[in-house]
Amino acid sequence: MKQNRAERILAKLKQMGLSQMLIVDPMSIYYLTGVQIMPFERFYGLYLREDGHHVYFLNRLFHVPEELGIEKAWYSDTDPVMEIVASRMDRERPLGVDTELKAGFLLPLMELGAAERFVLASSAVDDTRGIKDAEEQEKMRASSRINDLAMAEFQKLIREGVTEREAASKMLDIYQSLGADGFSFEPLVAFGANAADPHHMPDDTEVRPGDCVLFDVGCIKDGYCSDMTRTFYFQQVSVEHRRIYDTVRRANETAIGRVRPGVPLCELDRAARGVIEAEGYGPYFTHRLGHFIGLGEHEHGDVSSASTKRAEAGMVFSIEPGVYLPGDTGVRVEDLVLVTEDGCEVLNHYSKELEIIGKGGER
Repeated sequence: MKQNRAERILAKLKQMGLSQMLIVDPMSIYYLTGVQIMPFERFYGLYLREDGHHVYFLNRLFHVPEELGIEKAWYSDTDPVMEIVASRMDRERPLGVDTELKAGFLLPLMELGAAERFVLASSAVDDTRGIKDAEEQEKMRASSRINDLAMAEFQKLIREGVTEREAASKMLDIYQSLGADGFSFEPLVAFGANAADPHHMPDDTEVRPGDCVLFDVGCIKDGYCSDMTRTFYFQQVSVEHRRIYDTVRRANETAIGRVRPGVPLCELDRAARGVIEAEGYGPYFTHRLGHFIGLGEHEHGDVSSASTKRAEAGMVFSIEPGVYLPGDTGVRVEDLVLVTEDGCEVLNHYSKELEIIGKGGER
């Protein structure tokens, strides 16, 4: 049990007027225990309470280390599991629950009177996970280092006649050869007009001279995710496409240059969007500037015009402006940034200069 993380969550619960919480999100339980379990249909939970008498609810099919420094409550498939869970709650006080608690578990707890009332308290966990400690920060750096190395290999996959699907099919082997454990998400590979769809999935489109080649890719290393986007051009690039690329790159760098503790995240979105709007491409930047990342490739919190958060040291999020012209091209340039005490550390180091790739191509 990672006691410091549990204490940080309990402190946030106290601010919400809560003294207990039932966490069922497997990734959040992993964050607290270091144990990774996919429970599927079975109940799996970690109960935190302010007096430190936490309880870990486990089906006998699950395997966990003997010593975790926490009480384990085991149950079998034929046991009345929700009665077992309800019996450990403080019925006289409100109970915090997270968004992952299914109605099939929540409603029985309510019927059993497991708490005075139930309160959605996911933010206590989400906000804690949003501030990476030193161990997490180093793992985020390591994952992004692999992503940088992988990007250099990915662009070599692009040759005359290759399809998006063919290029994507070789990426997992490349990641694993560099020490990654797997994908943090299925890679997005888009050529030419396909890149105008920000979430285009690889298909059988072949690359053609003058096409953009967009890679939005990430890997997992020791549980932590990376995420980076680079846009190349195959063999040649038009004047207009170069102008779009330079605009998006400047938007990326302008926003990164403003990241420091205390800055409203909505201001970062506004800074990047302002660069793109000034060049006349405002209507074609169709998504938020960024998202939080860590154990999951998309975690709670975003960098958007609607965000009410301010940057805090330890936050890790993406800065990924884009311009998407339907039927023509798409450009996105994405980096992950770690907020430091006096600014930010960019976790990606692969060049953002426009690269023309393919046979006879040059930077």
